[in-house]
Amino acid sequence: MIPQDFIQSLLGRVDIVDVIDRHVKLKKAGANFQACCPFHNEKTPSFSVSPTKQFYHCFGCGAHGNAIGFLMEYSGLAYPEAIRSLAESVGVPVPETRGRPEKPGSAEAPGLAARMMDALTYYRAELKKSKVAIDYLKGRGLSGEIAARYGLGFAPDGWQNLEAVFPDYATAPLKDTGLVIDTEAEGEKKSRRYDRFRNRVMFPILDARGNVIGFGGRVIGEGEPKYLNSPETPLFEKGRELYGLYQARRAIRDANQVLVVEGYMDVVALAQSGVENAVATLGTATTPMHLTKLMRLADNVVFSFDGDNAGRKAAWRALEISLPVLADGKAVSFLFLPSQDDPDSFVRREGKPAFLKAVADAKPVSQFLFAELASRVDMTNEEGRARFLAQARPLVAQIEAPALSAMLRRRLAELARLSPEEIEALIPSRVAVARRATPQRMARPGAGRLEKKLLTLVAASPEVARDIPDELIEEDGQEWQALRELVAFFREHPDRTWAQASAYFEGSGHSVVVDAAIEDPLFKEAESPDFNVKGEVADLLDRLREDRRSRRGDELARLMGDGTATPQDIAEYRDLQSAKSGTPSPE
Repeated sequence: MIPQDFIQSLLGRVDIVDVIDRHVKLKKAGANFQACCPFHNEKTPSFSVSPTKQFYHCFGCGAHGNAIGFLMEYSGLAYPEAIRSLAESVGVPVPETRGRPEKPGSAEAPGLAARMMDALTYYRAELKKSKVAIDYLKGRGLSGEIAARYGLGFAPDGWQNLEAVFPDYATAPLKDTGLVIDTEAEGEKKSRRYDRFRNRVMFPILDARGNVIGFGGRVIGEGEPKYLNSPETPLFEKGRELYGLYQARRAIRDANQVLVVEGYMDVVALAQSGVENAVATLGTATTPMHLTKLMRLADNVVFSFDGDNAGRKAAWRALEISLPVLADGKAVSFLFLPSQDDPDSFVRREGKPAFLKAVADAKPVSQFLFAELASRVDMTNEEGRARFLAQARPLVAQIEAPALSAMLRRRLAELARLSPEEIEALIPSRVAVARRATPQRMARPGAGRLEKKLLTLVAASPEVARDIPDELIEEDGQEWQALRELVAFFREHPDRTWAQASAYFEGSGHSVVVDAAIEDPLFKEAESPDFNVKGEVADLLDRLREDRRSRRGDELARLMGDGTATPQDIAEYRDLQSAKSGTPSPE
């Protein structure tokens, strides 16, 4: 492992502007530098590089990171390789040590990311030993090259195989990985622990930096469930992540298109056939976060579902999720394969050209929307068209993209045999609603929970960490914990940049929360010279104090109501009420 101290020192020595400028020509733009993003297609520059933070951020596709992250993203390097490449550019040797560095967000070393990597190493080694698993993958048409590219492994049968991998198998920290399950047998006082994955081909789930954050397991032979996924953990949030996205990013950008399929095997089978721009959801329905992330990477999103009833239901759910986030210039479409097929079986039988032709013929969202609704009613009479319109109305009203919304309303008018004016009266456009609405003060972008806003502002301006009292950030919860760690880091290292902080949190249990702070619109707003970060932080701290006082007042009022309040409680309550009203409390 590469020591964390060396990584911190390396990031302090290099200049991210020089690193990125060697690959993407940057132009000065105020205090920062900018360019058209190298990670998605755009004509107007939205890719910003901050020499102060030593950090890059694309406000179009959301790509962000330090110099190490840029080399990983741009050149496709693994984390250690990117560090070595960066070190070589400044002529320093890379020290390596045995063992694993301690990370924030974990009570003891090794951290969650290191444990997940240990599990992956074990599963991959077991795959090489298992003829049954190898024959299964060969039978599905997969080569060793594809298995290696996606890091496939095998969890052998047996209840506690991971006990040989983790000396602390029985302790609490391992449960945070999702690799083990605790259960209490009837009549036993002590819970029993066993491996979650057994007799399954293992598909590692990677985050944007290539860290293992979870697993999917496909049972070999008979058994239920056929697919088993990691539970949600501090590293893994199913509604944010997509299987295969790490491997597919370059192909997605090159094609300006992403295919969303239902299963892990669909992703790897398509890659085996040369279709490398496919991803899969992780045992959940498509979420707005999934779609927003994909639409940042490509202008065209194609959902490919099985042709059976379950596939059509999944497609309809994806359509409902898509409507509010559709944008002019972006296209969402739906590919329905024959009822007996999924992408895996279709591409193996028909080949890549036939599959790509089917993708090209996918139904646009508008066509699927109206065809599906029309199939549920009799469009030959007024009653059927009225029912059709009633079902379409709440769906079309969700579309905020101005041009697409106008075109869908026009088409809806044609199908319902009404005039555009009649449709506008029945389903007012967003523009019309906005014009009629009473003007009101818009909420600040990024408004939300106080701890989330504080976390974002500390990320944007690390110097404010010293202004945040410890007693105001002692709440429980993942975002509060990440905020405390971030504040502590910048207090201890006030001269360090955000790039160094991001490296410190890399692979920790807080990395998901910290990444979300960077994606918050408030982060961009805080970069403006007109934005008063210190004033905003002071306001948030005042609101936290008021929240504490309010909750304490409610607690004291309850004690007084119960008749259990002490004289000190009563005096404290009076002081709080007096402070609230602005009048002195009676002695």
